[in-house]
Amino acid sequence: MDELELLKKDWKKQESSFQQIGENEIYGMLHKRSSSIVKWIMIISVLELLFWLTISFFTADDQYFKTLELYHLDTFMPIMTVISYGVILFFIFLFFKNYKTINTTDNVKQLMKSILKTRKTVKYYVWYNLGMTALSFIIVFVFQFMYDPNITKLVDKISKDMDTSVFYCIMIVIYTVIIAVFIGIIWLFYRLLYGILMKRLQKNFDELKKIDY
Repeated sequence: MDELELLKKDWKKQESSFQQIGENEIYGMLHKRSSSIVKWIMIISVLELLFWLTISFFTADDQYFKTLELYHLDTFMPIMTVISYGVILFFIFLFFKNYKTINTTDNVKQLMKSILKTRKTVKYYVWYNLGMTALSFIIVFVFQFMYDPNITKLVDKISKDMDTSVFYCIMIVIYTVIIAVFIGIIWLFYRLLYGILMKRLQKNFDELKKIDY
């Protein structure tokens, strides 16, 4: 049994004249917990951004840029990357803003609204990252298929023994599976990191409803 449950159990044993004190103590604990959870959401998102920036820094070598040029993506992909990081920075700002709002909240209803807002922000953040990852894969695969000379040679070779439409269908299925597996891994990563924090926030929200109603 955690500290909050012990406090609630003790509160119920008190006389009604002490009810307001018990509510204030429970609210204070929920407020502190919620503020800490949102702070960790912000910290994790910053660490995640730094992780991807580090990966990009060490993988963006001459071969990478030559590949982008070969696929005719040497202009598009850098612009798309900058926009993507800009959006992620905006989400981090929203997480910081939510943290400051929760930190200065002094009533139950406002804290409940802030928790709901934070949960929505996290949900949009996760879906944005999953969507951008899927879109990036699709774009790279399409342009690779169009401009990679190795694939062109493979298509010419396969077309002698197989209907090209069948080959294209097979490749689409293969690419779809690759994208689905990669997106699934990222989704599990987010589920592990943010899912636990979201459950704790939801638990705090449910406890606040008991106080408010």
